[in-house]
This record gives sequence, structure tokens and C-alpha cells, in this order.
Amino acid sequence: MKIKTLGIDLAKNLFHLYGVDARGKRLLKKRLNRKNLVEFMANLPSCLIGMEACGGAHYWARVFREQGHEVKLMPPQYVKPYVKTNKNDYNDAEAICEAVSRPNMRFVGIKDVAQQDIQSLHRIRSGFMQARTRVVNQTRGLLAEYGLVVGKQVGQLRRRLPEILEDGENGLTDFSRELFAGLYRELLHLDERIRSSDEQIHRVFKESDKCQRLAEVEGIGPITATALVASVGDPQVFRKGRQMSAWLGLVPKQNSTGGKTVLLGISKRGDRYLRTLLIHGARSVVSRAEGKVDARSRWVIQLKQRVGMNKACVALANKNARVAWALLVTGEPYQKAA
Repeated sequence: MKIKTLGIDLAKNLFHLYGVDARGKRLLKKRLNRKNLVEFMANLPSCLIGMEACGGAHYWARVFREQGHEVKLMPPQYVKPYVKTNKNDYNDAEAICEAVSRPNMRFVGIKDVAQQDIQSLHRIRSGFMQARTRVVNQTRGLLAEYGLVVGKQVGQLRRRLPEILEDGENGLTDFSRELFAGLYRELLHLDERIRSSDEQIHRVFKESDKCQRLAEVEGIGPITATALVASVGDPQVFRKGRQMSAWLGLVPKQNSTGGKTVLLGISKRGDRYLRTLLIHGARSVVSRAEGKVDARSRWVIQLKQRVGMNKACVALANKNARVAWALLVTGEPYQKAA
């Protein structure tokens, strides 16, 4: 009998498989290691494969697609309700097999290698940014213990720290100066790594037509455009722009019942990094909208006066996400407001 649907519980070394036929009868319950998994799937007739969108899922999806299978990835939180009784690897694989066959299940777009390269670049840059913030906060905190107060901005510390190290009358010992000099060198090193990452992002941006189309939207620059292209593997998985903005956590969270609609703050689901980029880009547009007469700027000004700065920024980020989905799906250039 032919396996129609196969659920695979992914791991680093051991993989659990659960397969059923067209009527849902179990035909396969198996555990394989990495080496045997590739060989087993290559010899298996083409079928529908379901997996959770976790570490390594996009790699395995590409491998199985090349072997002729249809592959679909699902968010793990959407698979969890299908787990019966106790949790174990076989039950997880069975739940994945059941969830992937549901007609209303929502799936994750599969990324190609180029998209994963860009996303890896953004993750590395984000790590450098966090490390620099850590170094700045640590340096400011330690300086305060010596009675030396520096502003919060990175530029202020970058400018003041050499002056503090050269000042021989501020009470720092030779040993403490050596420690702060090491922190200053680490700060400069992180600045250089961030600058190098930005140059790589701009190089990717110039080579991508999609990124350049997205960057025409007010509030979306090279960094946000490349992050969008990398994160949104296949825009066709979203039926409309609102689904993409909901995937990014930019729509209100609901707590409705009994016919009464209750809307709360934004849900904050999805990719926090990408949502932050969109909101910060929208903030720059909202802050510079005064005095402009185009339709989009007038809408932003009226919205800011009605609901305030922060809500206006989130609303514009929501709009930009929907516009970005339309540009990615249609491939048409962005038409600015008259």
C-alpha cells in the first residue's frame, strides 16, 4: 500500500516518521538517523511530507523537494493541539501527519539558500548590535562607580571614553584605565563588524530587484527590504496583505466572545526583529510628515493627531507590511501617493 501522508519529527540525529495511506490507516512508524533518512526518503514514492518549522526544517524541505516529494512546514503551535495523550517523538510525528492533512492549516513558506544567506547575515548583525549595547551599558555602569557619568547614546561613549582615559586627574587607577581601554577596543571592534555587515547588506540590496522595489516604500530602507525578502520565503502562502501583517504581529489581538468584539494591543507574534525594523522605519516617516501635502502624509498627520505618535507608527508599519506583500506578489513597482 502506498503512503500518502508522512509526518516527520525533526531532530539533530534521530528522526521519527509516521505515515498513513489515503484512508488514514497507519502504514509506517519508524526511527532513522540522518544518514539513513536521506536514503529512505529517496527510495520512497512521492508523497505529502509535513514537518514543524524548526531548526533545520528549511534544509530538509529542500532536500525532500529535490527527491520529488511535496513538503509543507507548519508552525509548532499549530501542531500541538493534535498531540494525543503523552508527548513523545512518535506521538509528535503522528500529530504532524494529522495536522498537515487539515484543509485549513496554515503553512510556512520554504526558504531557498539565498534567502537563508541573507537571514543569517541579519542574525549576525543583530548579534553584534546586542553585544555593542551590552558593552556600552557595562562600560557606563562601571564608570558610574568611579563618579564618571556618560550619556546613553553610543556616540557619546565613543567620544567621551578616550577623553576619560587621557585625563590623569579623574581618579582612575592605572589598572582601571587598562580595563576601560580594553572595553573601548571591544567597542571599536564591534563597530567595525557592524559596519562590515551593513556593507554586505547594501551589496545584497543593490543586486536584488525585489529589495529595490520594496525600498521605494516610505519607511522601508535597504536593511528592512533585505530582511523582508529573507523572512518571507513565499508570499503566496498569505492570501492577502493582512495575513502577512498578522504574521508579523502588527494587528490587534482579539479577546472576543458572545458577539462582543474586544480588540487589545498588537499581538506581537512572529519575527520580532522584522517587526521592530518596520516600526522604526514608520517612526521616521511619521516624525517627518509635518508640512508635506501628499495624500499619504496627510493621512499620517491626521492619524497622529487622533491616536498619538506610537499608534500612528504601528498603523503605518501595518500598512507598509501590506504594501510590501502586494509588491512581492505582483512584482509591480511601488506607486507613490500623489
